[in-house]
Amino acid sequence: MFGDGRLLPDPGPLKTRPLHGGPQRSFSVANSGRAPIADELVARAFRELAPNDVQVFPVDVEGAAKPLYIINATKCFKCVDEANSREVQLYPPNGAAPERAGEYRSISGLRIDTSKIENARVFRIQGYRSAFIVSEEIKNALEGIGNLGVHFERVTGHRGGHADQRA
Repeated sequence: MFGDGRLLPDPGPLKTRPLHGGPQRSFSVANSGRAPIADELVARAFRELAPNDVQVFPVDVEGAAKPLYIINATKCFKCVDEANSREVQLYPPNGAAPERAGEYRSISGLRIDTSKIENARVFRIQGYRSAFIVSEEIKNALEGIGNLGVHFERVTGHRGGHADQRA
């Protein structure tokens, strides 16, 4: 449910296990549901920089030494710029996952059309649940916090330009 890009009712107490061992990161999507999980500093940055685009829910992560939060993007847009993305693959109607027909199977060199995102600073892409898009401002704030378990890829502008980032 945290990959849908929609406003959610309070889910109540949440618990999860980390997907892998190792040091706790300030921000990561490497858990069992690929839900973005953040420490207090990162959660605060999302609350302050994108209050209309996210929900922040406390989550009990097994073995975590400090409080953690799920960052839920509450917006979702049909915004893939297929012509300028390097390669786009869709699930076929008669393939192994017919229930996902027409959704994106993979996108290499993702580019988005910013005219379709309504000035959102954090959002998901309709039909491509694995993408968690953040603005340049949020990317910079997160990099300033450090200890991230994510990397960013540019998703707007021409190759070599700069703007929004994918976490």
